[in-house]
Amino acid sequence: MAESRRLLSVNSEGKIRILRIIARMNLGGPAIQISGLMRSLNDEVFEQILLTGTCDQDEIDYLDEQNLHLPVTRVPELGRRVRIVDDVVAFMKIRKVMKDFQPHIVHTHTAKAGLLGRLASMSTFDNHIRVHTFHGHLLHGYFNKPFTKLVTLMERVLAFRTQSLVAVGEQVQRQLVAAGIGTSQKFSVISPGLEISTLPQRVDAARELGISSEGFTVVWAGRVVPIKAPHRIVEIAEKIRDTNLPVRFLVAGDGPLLKDIADQSRKLSLPIHFLGWQSEIERVLAVSDVMILTSENEGTPVALIQAQMAGIPVISTNVGSAEEVFSDQESGFLCKYSASSFAENIRKLLENPVLFKSMSQKAVQNSRKFHLSRLVSDHENLYLRIMNRANA
Repeated sequence: MAESRRLLSVNSEGKIRILRIIARMNLGGPAIQISGLMRSLNDEVFEQILLTGTCDQDEIDYLDEQNLHLPVTRVPELGRRVRIVDDVVAFMKIRKVMKDFQPHIVHTHTAKAGLLGRLASMSTFDNHIRVHTFHGHLLHGYFNKPFTKLVTLMERVLAFRTQSLVAVGEQVQRQLVAAGIGTSQKFSVISPGLEISTLPQRVDAARELGISSEGFTVVWAGRVVPIKAPHRIVEIAEKIRDTNLPVRFLVAGDGPLLKDIADQSRKLSLPIHFLGWQSEIERVLAVSDVMILTSENEGTPVALIQAQMAGIPVISTNVGSAEEVFSDQESGFLCKYSASSFAENIRKLLENPVLFKSMSQKAVQNSRKFHLSRLVSDHENLYLRIMNRANA
């Protein structure tokens, strides 16, 4: 608070106004982080507005689902997809909000909001401090090479005009800097911070989900999209079935690939239950024994953090900052993807109760560094630091 008082003596206007922008608050890591910051940042020092668009029909809007009463300005034209006319309208509306709110800090999250938000800020010629958080990046696995080069070039230019950059993990930062996007001096690494509620009883959670509470259960949670490589669930389940291990799989999520994967599962008669989007992750965790992440690219996977908070060992591909989320061979297994390697690690946890208990305990211990209070503290310190620097 000493730092807060020092800043307020410099800033005669009172509270530090933060305009936070994200294209959509779909259920996932960025929405969880942003809602935590909006609820928990010191309101004696900071005034915040969240500017966001709308979710696609196959997505859950986290704000609506959680019934969060936050200071939100909706821009319907702002969303995931690139639509030139809508994007121009969104740009103008963002610019108007900036003119009305007069933020000290414009903090953008994820790629599209980062582009429109920072361009709008620059176009006002007001003295905003621009901060952008990379919750991951689009440098691998999303686009073809020419378009990836264009995205990289745009991010380089935007980074040059952004006072502070935030990465959710060390590996994400290293990859961005290696691509010429910002410098290590301009970056801060702020890993996710979150909370989960007390888990319900396994029997109760299973009943609410419409499944049995029995059986060793492996869960996969996320958007069912190509970058998450959900087809690998089928490959792993098939490999497990061939070993005759009593394991079932849950898929908690939705997306354009869901139907194809569900069709494959039915054709192969695999023990995979498709739960759709689940707004209460605690209910899913309560019936799960192991969580797997099969992605080809990630930022810092929030689902793995949630699993560890529930004492659930994890198995993940070595992508993004996954290696920073859990300890390989201690609270889970980090490996290059193959159905055989995932199946083997699942077998180890199923057949070795001592190993399972040890990894479960390590998971809970490891998750403590990802609590919401630390995320809030890191952001408050960042904002105070850059404001003091600007006012020096």
